[in-house]
Amino acid sequence: MLDDELVRQAAALGEALQRRGLMLAAAESCTGGLIAAAITAVPGSSQWFERGFVTYTNRAKAEMLGVRAATLDAHGAVSEAVVREMAAGALRHSHAQVSLAVSGIAGPGGATPGKPVGMVCLAWDGEGMDARACTLRFAGDRHQVRRRAVLAALQGVTGLLAVRD
Repeated sequence: MLDDELVRQAAALGEALQRRGLMLAAAESCTGGLIAAAITAVPGSSQWFERGFVTYTNRAKAEMLGVRAATLDAHGAVSEAVVREMAAGALRHSHAQVSLAVSGIAGPGGATPGKPVGMVCLAWDGEGMDARACTLRFAGDRHQVRRRAVLAALQGVTGLLAVRD
């Protein structure tokens, strides 16, 4: 699943975080640890990657990140409201200053009305930063959706850092 582009993007993000003296935490659902895998493929990533949370179920999102049951009930796991709470929870439950979160429907099943296969919600948060969230739709099979979600998540942190400067 990992490829040179993902590792290059992770390395570029690592350089940006190190220049600022920041650590990153990742909260993953549909990517199942692939963001952490891309990051830890970069030598020296322990200098800027604090930890990752793989919270595949709603229960894990609540227990590990503090996502509220009311938010999950009202919006579902694949929603900007939930990934915002995941990103905030990753900050609260780590020693990182920057976080990312991702939840989506990688397929081939799992689609519901209004939430098709390929829908991915992402969020980024950080100390002294304005949290961001977005919903993207990726075409392709399960592998392609997950890969594109990893790339988008990493690129989003880079964008958040650029705005901070």
